[in-house]
Amino acid sequence: MMRSARAGTRDVLDRLTEWLLRPLRRATGHILVAPLYSLYTARLWLEVLAHPVPRHLAVILDGNRRFAERVGLDVRAGYAEGGGRVADVLRWSERAGIEATTLWALSVDNLERPADQVAALTRVIEDSVRALLPIARLRGWRLRAIGRRALLPASLQRMLDEAEAQTAAARRLVVQFAIGYGGREEILDALRRWADEPEVRDQNARAALRTLTAADLTRHLYAADLADPDLILRTSGEIRLSGFLLWQSVHAEFYFTDVLWPEFREIDFLRALRDYQRRSRRFGR
Repeated sequence: MMRSARAGTRDVLDRLTEWLLRPLRRATGHILVAPLYSLYTARLWLEVLAHPVPRHLAVILDGNRRFAERVGLDVRAGYAEGGGRVADVLRWSERAGIEATTLWALSVDNLERPADQVAALTRVIEDSVRALLPIARLRGWRLRAIGRRALLPASLQRMLDEAEAQTAAARRLVVQFAIGYGGREEILDALRRWADEPEVRDQNARAALRTLTAADLTRHLYAADLADPDLILRTSGEIRLSGFLLWQSVHAEFYFTDVLWPEFREIDFLRALRDYQRRSRRFGR
């Protein structure tokens, strides 16, 4: 009861802070507002660092095109604005003590968009990974990617291969990009790899399926060595997973925010973690 009352008080303070700062920011720009936001952000960090954080955070990066339309940018510029958020979120993740952050940047369905949009998005992803690589080497982040890589442009495939090779020995934050990814496709690929195991492939399908367990498929997922996500965050106001980490999300907590991905701020990140920390996780028990 006491914790609930404190949480309610913090929510009121959050809303009051936003209400006070919004007109001031419009009137005077960021110069006067920045110190106030800094104080508010520092308070949020103190709260978040006092409690356990997710081991694995997964983020659906949504809202780039709507942001571009709203501010009058072309599609590629909108994607580029979103790409600029990635390094910030990873720094915040590292500071919070999160062990792995998965970022869903491109779905299999996204590849069905008009060719110019697909080309713009894949080029921005390639540029973003290239820009992130020296940061990752410096900070000890391990970069990796999951999804159907063969569907991607050859230059992006080479960039992902290079990023993985150059950071393979890193042991700090695991940064996992979901690119050309679909949850159904991942499960189908896992099932096919399981069916190709020597002890399975010579059996008839019915006999083999009688022995199939959840653990059998789990070890054939794209990132079988990574813990399931504790928190899945989606920006832009959409309240659905759209197939993201279908198998792994069984016990995940979800957090949805109306903020468009290119406008995702440090305080939005911290509020998501604080909301997660208020949950009582029972894992179905």
